[in-house]
Amino acid sequence: MSTLDTRSVHAGEPDPRVEGAVTLPIFQSATYTHEDPEAPPRYIRYNNTPNHEALHEKLAALTETESTLVTASGMAAISSTLLSLLDAGDHLVAPRSLYGGTLDLFDDLLPRFEVEHTLVAEDTPDAWTAAVQPNTKVLYAESIANPLLEVPDLVAMIDFAETQNLVAVIDNTFASPVNLRPAELGFDVILHSATKYLGGHSDLAAGVVAGPDDLLDDVRYTTKLLGGMLDPHACFLLHRSLKTLGVRVRQQNETAQAVAETLARHDAVDQVRYPGLSSHPDHERAKALLDGFGGMVSFDLVPDADVNAFFEALSLPIRAPSLGGVETLITQPIHTSHKNVDRAVREELGITERFVRLSVGLEGREDLSDDLSTALDASLDV
Repeated sequence: MSTLDTRSVHAGEPDPRVEGAVTLPIFQSATYTHEDPEAPPRYIRYNNTPNHEALHEKLAALTETESTLVTASGMAAISSTLLSLLDAGDHLVAPRSLYGGTLDLFDDLLPRFEVEHTLVAEDTPDAWTAAVQPNTKVLYAESIANPLLEVPDLVAMIDFAETQNLVAVIDNTFASPVNLRPAELGFDVILHSATKYLGGHSDLAAGVVAGPDDLLDDVRYTTKLLGGMLDPHACFLLHRSLKTLGVRVRQQNETAQAVAETLARHDAVDQVRYPGLSSHPDHERAKALLDGFGGMVSFDLVPDADVNAFFEALSLPIRAPSLGGVETLITQPIHTSHKNVDRAVREELGITERFVRLSVGLEGREDLSDDLSTALDASLDV
């Protein structure tokens, strides 16, 4: 099964099929018989029911890793991983542009376990070297940063992590395995909020941890203790959704490119952030790293544009947090993903009232571009 699309459909399917069912059934049971006391018990909190095991195999095939683990949410995947890799007195290094929930984890929870962090402003090995301390254990990144859509120098990051003997962890949510498989670059642990593109229908919450067996054994144990398991019905929904991952993401790539180009031409837009645009500072790097530029577009409205008028005039995009679904979602990160981030940090990053994040869905690109253009016109007519 050489192609991602084929693996999406066929990897992780039971052989023979359960009672001949083409679709894997939901095993809605919390506990299982344990006839062999020497064998590990099967129990829902251990993430090892038949639905979990099939899903783990499919995800390992898609991420091209030795092993995977599903969790109750993306944040469960991130927190369980970092609490497994870091002990009291340890330190991690990461770029400053990250998802707000991750920043909250760094600022509010990890210090309670005496884990420190340093956020690096510049994407250079010199800046990373300056941030590393004798107790640094983890180098953390996002493949496409949320919400500024920066693309880090992931190749240089891996070289640096290997030189410094750091565990390289990456959140690949925005790219998805369709556009990037970080294990190919040498990342040790790959994280996904499967609530987003992997799930793709805005109807489930889940997280994924992918990597080698030895590292994931520790994460499995931590997840078992914290109780962040995924229920069988959510496993079923995610298993179903992964079968269409490739076709969904490729269309979102194409539509997002068209939408970004439309936004860049409009007088109400000051700046568009999309790795597929030649104006993006990381465009050449993105072309070298990614198979597609993703379905996320961020942009700033000009000072003369009325932000409220823009949102009120929209017909197709739904004003809601999250991303990666079949419907286009739009939000101001200042009120959602980065609401709890320190205001000074937000302003330094450029996340202001006029900064908008768009998750492109599966609507027709002309329909979506026209609707956004109409709303932008309305923002200038007030």
